[in-house]
Amino acid sequence: MAKSLSLSRRGKLWVGQFRCMASPCEILLECKNRAQARELAELGQQEALRIEQKFSRYRNDNIVHQINSAGGRIEVDTETALLLDFANNCYDLSEGWFDITSGILRRAWKFVDGARIPEQQEIDRLLPHIGWHKVNWENPCLTVPQGMEIDFGGIGKEYAVDSTLRLLSQETRDSFIVNYGGDCHASCPLADGSPWMTGIENPHRPGDATAVIRLKSGALATSGDVFKFIQQDGKRYGHILNPDTGWPNTDSPLSVTVAAATCTEAGILSTLAMLQGKDAEIFLKRQAVKYWCYR
Repeated sequence: MAKSLSLSRRGKLWVGQFRCMASPCEILLECKNRAQARELAELGQQEALRIEQKFSRYRNDNIVHQINSAGGRIEVDTETALLLDFANNCYDLSEGWFDITSGILRRAWKFVDGARIPEQQEIDRLLPHIGWHKVNWENPCLTVPQGMEIDFGGIGKEYAVDSTLRLLSQETRDSFIVNYGGDCHASCPLADGSPWMTGIENPHRPGDATAVIRLKSGALATSGDVFKFIQQDGKRYGHILNPDTGWPNTDSPLSVTVAAATCTEAGILSTLAMLQGKDAEIFLKRQAVKYWCYR
């Protein structure tokens, strides 16, 4: 595990880098020495890998696979129950627009090079298997109807960021920031009181920053379809899908970044804003959060 972790010096910071959850991950630490920095970075890496292994939909040896193949009632552990409670609250607060049973739509939508737009009948076959209200969740027991699945992909990376931050905060009082695939959470200001500086990628020029954020503590998360979309007949189809229709909403922003107390909160708000389509900014203003929306 440690072999895939690189540790380097960037100015006065130590930077641990690795890949997890199909994303580049890094933990920047204001540590006193290399040994401490490596120990903390490895601890963070282990936590990210643990969460990926436990909650990835692509494995056949974890709790998600057990739930999706149970065909009936299953009792889950405390951590899984917390995520299910959060998903349930998100479903209620979003009036059904955030639905962890909608991941099954990936069978129709393939956001890879050369992918085509699915036929309506392909989507129609999947829609009856979507709907959190059809699931029976009575903590700690979950019953998923036959043919339905759950998918934590919409909250997993953000949860991993927050979980890593909580874990490392128990080990050090030094300042650090966790950044997994552009979703980040800062523990506290740097030792001299200055904020962490992080950029928001320009969706029109990937690789360039369109804004620089000064973050003393708290989190940022971004949702968007800059890299995952299908272009056909002059129309763009993003990868964030409406669970009611099985299609991307029209007129969605290219990207939305939200600042919040936790990465999980920022991530759900940015995703819900994308689902609002042309009303994304109206939704974000109602939430009274700091945001950056690009079309």
